[in-house]
Amino acid sequence: MIQITQLKLRPDQDRGALAQAAARKLGIRKEDILSWKIIRQSVDARRRPDIYFVYTLHVEAANEKKVLQKVRRDPQISQVKNQPYRFPETLDNARPLTLRPVIVGSGPAGLFCALLLARSGYRPVIIERGADVEKRTKIVEHFWESGQLDSQTNVQFGEGGAGTFSDGKLHTGIGDRSGRIPFILETFAHFGADPDICFHYQPHVGTDVLREVLAGIRHEIESFGGTYEFETRLCQIEEGSDGTWILQTEKNGKKETRRAQVVVLATGHSAPDTYRLLQKAGLSMEAKPFAVGVRCEHPQQMINEAQYGKDCPYLLDAASYKLTHQADQDRGVFSFCMCPGGYVVNASSREGELAVNGMSYHGRAGINANSAIVVSVRPEDFPGDPADPLRGLTFVSELEQRAYRAAGGKVPVQLLGDFTQNRMSEKLGDVTPQIKGAWAFANLRPIFPSFVADSLDEAFAAFEKTIPHFARPDALLEAVESRTSSPVRIRRTETLEAPGFPGIYPCGEGAGYAGGITSAAADGMRVAEKIKKVFMVPGTVKKL
Repeated sequence: MIQITQLKLRPDQDRGALAQAAARKLGIRKEDILSWKIIRQSVDARRRPDIYFVYTLHVEAANEKKVLQKVRRDPQISQVKNQPYRFPETLDNARPLTLRPVIVGSGPAGLFCALLLARSGYRPVIIERGADVEKRTKIVEHFWESGQLDSQTNVQFGEGGAGTFSDGKLHTGIGDRSGRIPFILETFAHFGADPDICFHYQPHVGTDVLREVLAGIRHEIESFGGTYEFETRLCQIEEGSDGTWILQTEKNGKKETRRAQVVVLATGHSAPDTYRLLQKAGLSMEAKPFAVGVRCEHPQQMINEAQYGKDCPYLLDAASYKLTHQADQDRGVFSFCMCPGGYVVNASSREGELAVNGMSYHGRAGINANSAIVVSVRPEDFPGDPADPLRGLTFVSELEQRAYRAAGGKVPVQLLGDFTQNRMSEKLGDVTPQIKGAWAFANLRPIFPSFVADSLDEAFAAFEKTIPHFARPDALLEAVESRTSSPVRIRRTETLEAPGFPGIYPCGEGAGYAGGITSAAADGMRVAEKIKKVFMVPGTVKKL
């Protein structure tokens, strides 16, 4: 297989022209190209209005060795091996698994762990404290309309995890030589996402499409014997006398007990009660850094003009951005979870506390762009006993309580110009809020420690140099963006098990090993691979 990089087409050119461009690059006839596949597509707008799509292709050609010899000095052409993802084989010394594995949480980590195990005959049981995606969507939309929060099914809890009500972004910065990331993208595409996500440099699904994808994956897991138990909360875990784990769950006020040899903890990062029950059970944990800040809204047209030029002749996707700044107080400030053409959503999950997030539909057709602008925080910033690994949860809770009080339970909104002056906003400028849920003006500055607010001030001024008008006084800020990643890490060994807890596998964002849909899904796959290697399918008789 031949890889060609830096093939360029204008945005108005048909992708079919890539075959001819590849043939020219290789010095062969188009007819000598047996097959070709787009591996990556990005946008080059550095010399706007001259804008190009830039492609990486994998090409199968006749007389490949001869072709490669002829172009061996071209740095944009190389030989590659196509290595699809392969789920590992069970080891000869694998332990018998007499009980079905239990996966706690149906976010990306739990979902992909369950999918791989189900396809291999393990018939996993998935416990999810929230509702299935169909019921969950109705409950969340009712919350945005009425303000009536369901503490068990909301933007954070339910099928798909917090990512269900997000932009559905799938790009990630993690390294991958195993083929997990292409497998994840291809799986989403197979179940209904736009196939372009398999090669787009910033793939996204959109919350509307993601809901359909989740239902499709669930149906496949069930078709292989997997079982979902929705609206079921884990409330206790302890070691049994026979080497199994005893799990107590609760549904509709009724408690049940089950045993399991394998438990995957893919619980997400928004459930303090789960962290506390794991701490009580004796699992080793540590506080970890994360980031907090605000959501910031600008007109999408402003971002498009900054990235593509004012008179761009092409119809391009809503533009995005990625910004970073090192503040004077040795704090990193950066954009996070940028949602082109999206909405700010009330993402609360606890009474008396308020968090926000960003969400986009597949079309990204909203009038505003929004992104989290967040400041790094460290364990030494958290209140309480330095030996307490859960003190970051208290830090988050206090921020969210202040945000809730700031606007009487509505999403607190402030113009950027007023934030810098530490005063309440009284009227909007030219930017209209695009918010799911009720909102009201408030002064956001008292919500944050001074180092966070001051670092935000400094960063907005710096970002103005990169994106003109980014620090416009009428840009809108909403608070509090506090669920960027987990403030806790559940320790695990090289086998991915919790130390001293064989068969317990902390996994994904909630365990502190991921930071987005794709990285969480990849971590769930890693756990499934470990389980497949060391445990036989339930009911299998070991060969002598």
